[in-house]
Amino acid sequence: MAEKNMSSSRRNQLKSLLLQIGWAMLEEESLEVEKEKMKHMEENCPALSIPDCMQELQELCRKLHKQIDLVDDERYDMEIKVRKTNKEIDDLKLMVQNLKGKFKKPALKKVRMSADAMLAALLGSKHKVSMDLRANLKQVQRVVKEEEKQTADWRKNIEDKAGMGGRKKMFETEAKTPVGCSAVDQHY
Repeated sequence: MAEKNMSSSRRNQLKSLLLQIGWAMLEEESLEVEKEKMKHMEENCPALSIPDCMQELQELCRKLHKQIDLVDDERYDMEIKVRKTNKEIDDLKLMVQNLKGKFKKPALKKVRMSADAMLAALLGSKHKVSMDLRANLKQVQRVVKEEEKQTADWRKNIEDKAGMGGRKKMFETEAKTPVGCSAVDQHY
């Protein structure tokens, strides 16, 4: 509640003090960084003295080449370590994604392949598997109804009437009734 009762001038004064303290801390930190750089340069890079004699100059060049080779070896080792750790990081990221189960599914292409060919591709050429889908279906016994039995009799009659003799029988039954009058009218 004390903060709510603070006046705007007091709040601005505190902000300016905090900014001044932060500015001073940044300046001190930058000076410390400069001191560390200078210290590192003095340790690793001594002052260069150019010799007057040719032999001394050649020795200096050899010494510098050795140092360059050492630095290159260290750089190469560091690069390999960085690559190795990056690869490990990528592998761990993949493992995390697999554990979460959230990964992008690639767009699948349509492939026209029979079930037998698909199983052969998955299992390899050693396993000969034939997939007969009809064999796996449930067998159902068919119950014959009386109506179906009658249809079988009707078919039998048609087969009997097939041929010239059958047509003759069909025409004989129709020929007994004259055209225009029914079988009931003929009896009277």
